[in-house]
Amino acid sequence: MKHYRSTNKAFVFLPILIALFLFLSFQTANAKLTATANHDHISVDFFYHGSTVSVRGISDPGTDLVIKFTSDEGSESLRKKGKVGGLLWMNTGELDIEHVPNFYSVHSTKKVEDILSEDELNKYVIGYPALEKHVTMNTSDEGEKAGWFKEFKKFKEYSNLYTETTGKISLTEKDGAQHYYILTEWPYQAAPGHYTVTVYAVKDKKVVETATSNVVVAQVGMVKSFANMAKNNAALYGIIAILSALGAGFGVGLVFRKSGGGAH
Repeated sequence: MKHYRSTNKAFVFLPILIALFLFLSFQTANAKLTATANHDHISVDFFYHGSTVSVRGISDPGTDLVIKFTSDEGSESLRKKGKVGGLLWMNTGELDIEHVPNFYSVHSTKKVEDILSEDELNKYVIGYPALEKHVTMNTSDEGEKAGWFKEFKKFKEYSNLYTETTGKISLTEKDGAQHYYILTEWPYQAAPGHYTVTVYAVKDKKVVETATSNVVVAQVGMVKSFANMAKNNAALYGIIAILSALGAGFGVGLVFRKSGGGAH
């Protein structure tokens, strides 16, 4: 009878031990996606001319990755130009774009259209075609919307505020996990504010996991003081700006005189 009871206990605990073993094995084999942004607090001072931001983390081996940097969505206005009377190019109106980020940067291990379905691209707003569908404009003409978005994208790329790259994410496998790393240039044109870094792990044309981090760009020192003055005391800021311009002009005039530039 005693032997029967000990055997019965063994049958009770054996499934628990097996389940615990499988759980621990699963946790070891499947690394949770992580994302850490280094240099995630950028200070804007008089000597600021852009910076760099790196993102690193781990993911499951064999997964493709997409890393997206975005600012908060807002609205922007584009001026329409056209010929008036068939002769002069003039502003003929404004086109408003809503739900659009001022900063949008996408990096991926492979081309996003090759590793994600169109539905997934649109769902997570990954890539320019998905962004074009996401934003709204005060026009019902789809052809006009496509044309304006194309010009808007060109302008943003020229200003270093919109980028798309492929293959810049380095991948290495270690301890059963895939380690990733990317170093990106942070343009000085990106305005002070909070930015979101989202990392997407991709398998079988779908996003299977996401992780986020943040980047903060903040004015410091005299730059912050002048910015606050311009916002809260515009009159005083204007006077200081005029005096600074006059002082600079006077200094240039003195240099020009001493160099003999005025004698001919």
